[in-house]
Amino acid sequence: MASLFTRPRAAARRRTASPLLYLGYGMLAVLVLTAIIAPIFLDHAATTLTSTANSGPTHAHPMGTDSLGRDMLARVLVATRETMLAAVFSTAIAAVLGIGLGIAAWLAARRVREVILRLIEFWVSYPTLLVAIIVAAILGRGLAPAVFAIGLANAGGFARLTANLAAGISTREFVVTARLMGVPSGRIATRHIVPNMAEPQLILIAQAFAGALVELSGLSFIGLGAQSPSFDWGALLNEGASKIYTNPILIVGPSIALVFASLAALFVGDGLAAAANPRTNLRRARMLHHSGTELAPLTPDTLLSVDHLTVRHDDSGRELVSDVSLSIRRGEVLGIVGESGSGKSVTASVVSKLLAEGLTATAARAELSGADLLGRVSGRELARRVAMVYQDPGTALNPALTLGNQLSDVLSRALGSTRRAARQNLLERFRDVLLTDPEGRMRQYPHQLSGGMKQRAMIASAMSTRAELLVADEPTTALDVTVQREVLTLIKRMNATMGTSVLFISHDLGVVRALCDRVLVMRDGRIVEAIDDVAHMTPEGVVHPYTRQLLEATPIVTMPGRDIEGAAR
Repeated sequence: MASLFTRPRAAARRRTASPLLYLGYGMLAVLVLTAIIAPIFLDHAATTLTSTANSGPTHAHPMGTDSLGRDMLARVLVATRETMLAAVFSTAIAAVLGIGLGIAAWLAARRVREVILRLIEFWVSYPTLLVAIIVAAILGRGLAPAVFAIGLANAGGFARLTANLAAGISTREFVVTARLMGVPSGRIATRHIVPNMAEPQLILIAQAFAGALVELSGLSFIGLGAQSPSFDWGALLNEGASKIYTNPILIVGPSIALVFASLAALFVGDGLAAAANPRTNLRRARMLHHSGTELAPLTPDTLLSVDHLTVRHDDSGRELVSDVSLSIRRGEVLGIVGESGSGKSVTASVVSKLLAEGLTATAARAELSGADLLGRVSGRELARRVAMVYQDPGTALNPALTLGNQLSDVLSRALGSTRRAARQNLLERFRDVLLTDPEGRMRQYPHQLSGGMKQRAMIASAMSTRAELLVADEPTTALDVTVQREVLTLIKRMNATMGTSVLFISHDLGVVRALCDRVLVMRDGRIVEAIDDVAHMTPEGVVHPYTRQLLEATPIVTMPGRDIEGAAR
């Protein structure tokens, strides 16, 4: 059991690690090595007084010497240990105090909780550096008081974030159950609450560490931090500031060191946050778990393959889509039908990589022409593969930009073409969708066009990228019947002439029957029936009672010679 669990987690971390994380690791390794090695080999050069005081950059002293002739480069490198240790200890103090207080607020009685929450609000109402200066001034000069002052000042931020996160986590069923079973509060905090807030806490720890570096240096700069003969980067900045007009090289070394260490902390924090996200690891672990099951081999004409897709709401844990599998062949039109809330649009958002924030998708396989839809796909690659036509074109177009500007800008970024070539491409597509006065439409704003014209423009934009898959999410709902027929004809023409596969989502079974090659029926986030031949899509030909109810509720108007397919041809 242990091996089965740890391997997916390890693989998950490898796959979610970003290049910035490795860069941060490398920068942090440089700092750690410097902190260990520099005091051993450079302490003599950093502390020995010489006759070459206040010299500029030389071969022997690349960053010059201070007023007592000590080598400035050696002092910067030796100060790395003192500065880094001080920042680590102050960040640890802030994290322990703040996280402990934030969790205690929601594990304590209601009256105690209110007192703690008011205290946190008062705490964070003052600037961090101001609080640190006041505390350091009370405690006295020195590095140890400065470390405690910075830790105490930053604890308020940890407490506020933790209290906000714990407010939701402490009311979840697994925490309530643990409390009812008599699990000690400390164990509830360490086992149930803290692990579920790891991602934002890691980011805050990285930010607090970077901030502590600057704040500690600030206290040393004004004389409240490190005292001679000890020194950190802030003390070196203080020494160099007095010579900024005569020997400015003295402040370059500590300034670069501060920026370098701060960036290392932020890079590591962001990377670890992504890797430590329990939902990300869970998603990858589930994908690896599913990979142990037998998946159907992909055929050469398979464009999209989704197996065992599940989409959950992060806060409630409710499944919006459950174990959905579908595939689309090249040149095929697949329809998904169902009532509102059945999971049609959520499924489409996974296919188009537009899943809303707060939702997590897991799948054994989700591939579009070889690209992993649950992995990293560049925006340009995705734009070449998938095109979208939304339900309401009015909300899909920027009202502050003309059609030509915004749609050609998309083409320039997606295809890498020049602005002129993009506009020419768009003009040709406008003519293909029979937009009147295409040149004039390019100069118009969305509010100057009717709903049908806006939808034609969106289809033209989708055609211009020559995408392999068109995702049409109820594209005719907001249009009148005549315009609906025109839009559907354009989609059918795009499929027939350009070979574009279509994922068509609708609650109108009559339209789906006329447009699609195959149909999936969804209810409550599940596929209840797959209809491989739309000719059998009749109340008598379907199997599931829900599909039969949908068909019986759909009005049918027969107009000889006016079917959509015939118009498309």
